[in-house]
Amino acid sequence: MRRGGRLSVAVAAAMVLTMGAPAQANPDRLRVMSLDQCGDQYALALAPDDRLALSPRADDPDSWMREAAVGHRRIRPTLEAAVGFRPDVVIRYWGGDARLLARLEAGGARIVTIEDATDFDGVRANIRAAARGLGAIPRGEALIGRMDGRLRDATPAAAAPRSALYLTAGGFTAGRGTLVDAVFRAAGLTNLAAPGFAPVSVERIALFPPALFVLGFFDQVRGDWRGPGRHPVVRAAAKGRVAASLPAASLTCPAWFAADAAWMLKARG
Repeated sequence: MRRGGRLSVAVAAAMVLTMGAPAQANPDRLRVMSLDQCGDQYALALAPDDRLALSPRADDPDSWMREAAVGHRRIRPTLEAAVGFRPDVVIRYWGGDARLLARLEAGGARIVTIEDATDFDGVRANIRAAARGLGAIPRGEALIGRMDGRLRDATPAAAAPRSALYLTAGGFTAGRGTLVDAVFRAAGLTNLAAPGFAPVSVERIALFPPALFVLGFFDQVRGDWRGPGRHPVVRAAAKGRVAASLPAASLTCPAWFAADAAWMLKARG
């Protein structure tokens, strides 16, 4: 047997032996492993007192809970890391391939998957599902209450409707059927984009500039720094027409802080 084959067998055997055995110290604390940055947000908000193993991106600038991530363990989302950590619960949005998830589940871990959300009802469902999986239902309901409070604060007073185009530094927009559109509606804005996600050409903006822009991900100075959204023609068209520039951290995950994006849109607009 080749060395790689021996290593795979050893890892699988270690997983059977170690993941099936309960942790002895502080048994009331769950061992929670996050497989991606979105999972990090839910783990930090709902299980801050448990033993967390967060993704390497937990404290990146586009992480909403980056300050809370300080001091927590970071591990790569691999089978070897899981064998060493022995998670009780694994939380993820997109992270982890089918083989890894199957191995984790076979080892006794509970898998909690955050689903795509196109509105705030979908976000509420995500929070409740994650809270159930983490045994943190009261925290989940409190988080929903906070989100709903932000949405109430974002609701504008009766005024003439305003229309705007959402634009990322990479030159994409988001229309109906997206969480960005739900953010627009919560802040009283009409979305000018067609349904779904689509690129926006520099030529279209030059010829038909919208009355207002809502920018997203422009705070990531190293991200898409040559993207269409940063083109000089687009900058000229947007001058004096930016209702708000939303931070990437408020837009990277279908989570409660989308309501903060709506609140910021109202406050800055």
